[in-house]
Amino acid sequence: MHAKLFSMVSNDFYSKNTLQFMKASPETEEICILTLIRTPGVGSVTVRQLISYCGGAREVFQADYRKLIKIPGVGEKVVKAILAREGMADAETEFANCKKWGIGLHFFTDISYPLRLKPLYDAPIALYSKGNMDFNAGRSVGIVGTRQVSEYGKSVTEQIIRELEPFQVTIVSGLAYGVDITAHRACVKSNIPTIGVMASGIDVIYPAAHKKTAQEMEGNGGIVTENPLETKPDFMRFPARNRIIAGLSDVIIVVESGKKGGSLITVEFAQNYHRDVYAVPGMIGNTQSEGCNALIRDHKASIFTSVEDLVNAMGWGREEAPEKLIPSKNLSLSFDGFTQDEGQILAMLKQKGTTQIDELAWHSGMHLNKLATLLLNLEFQGMIRSLPGKKYSLI
Repeated sequence: MHAKLFSMVSNDFYSKNTLQFMKASPETEEICILTLIRTPGVGSVTVRQLISYCGGAREVFQADYRKLIKIPGVGEKVVKAILAREGMADAETEFANCKKWGIGLHFFTDISYPLRLKPLYDAPIALYSKGNMDFNAGRSVGIVGTRQVSEYGKSVTEQIIRELEPFQVTIVSGLAYGVDITAHRACVKSNIPTIGVMASGIDVIYPAAHKKTAQEMEGNGGIVTENPLETKPDFMRFPARNRIIAGLSDVIIVVESGKKGGSLITVEFAQNYHRDVYAVPGMIGNTQSEGCNALIRDHKASIFTSVEDLVNAMGWGREEAPEKLIPSKNLSLSFDGFTQDEGQILAMLKQKGTTQIDELAWHSGMHLNKLATLLLNLEFQGMIRSLPGKKYSLI
């Protein structure tokens, strides 16, 4: 009896809070996503789950207790934190600061979000950027390696950059000591686009000694991170940073690496994402090349012999301009590679144009929860976009 009464009072309390939020909240979809990221117990998978079931980030905060508690993977503590809107004040402040300081914000549902990251199961919910970068350039090469780079490693890195210049590539690395900063500085010198992925907030350049290079990169590239402003680069954020380097790249080149290190973590992510991996061989017994030699020995990376061999293997012509990655605009859609349900949704949107989710549910006969999940997956793949009023259209 007492438990039932508590449940009724609890649900009534949460419903009143939700109603008050619906009437008074001026929050945008962006601020609501930033709030979800800050909500205790909510990770990237849970954010996607919440948005998928509710139809949008604002709708998550407009939902009542009874709806939220039914979402798979969402427990009592998370529901309470969402209804309390923990972190929303910080999200509002950060959103305003990003606008004030010219920091780009790219949410996983935005058209500005990198297309190479969209299909990845663990892609960041939001990215912060600074500079003049093209996330969807036709060719992207990740160059990584040890912080204790040798003179040989520096020379090889600079040579790779010079020889890649005619092929109109963007170079991705981690702004760290050693191979990373050597690659970035060589790109700046040759005016090659380069993106530095950071393990800190966009306003916390780490290491501080690379601040000048980071600023120079902004003219033709820039810096990017998934971490909120003022985030310090603690140990656990570096592996997460490495997955973004792998995700933004078509191919990863490991120049030098010891037996252990971040470069090898990047390789693991690259293999999971079906990226090509190359390793520069080193002298037997050289500790700075043990990782590269092991990758080649264990068939986890192809041996890097020359840029010419690399571009031939990738099918990159020297004369032809690389085709920029853009969302498909071909209205004679081929549904190969999509499930039957996804194909059905794409066919309806092709025929009807912009359509509300309720109408899609009625015509398809799908439950709204299932339909919302399918729509979110298609949005990740860059096939459709969500519009105000729970409407969807092909891109």
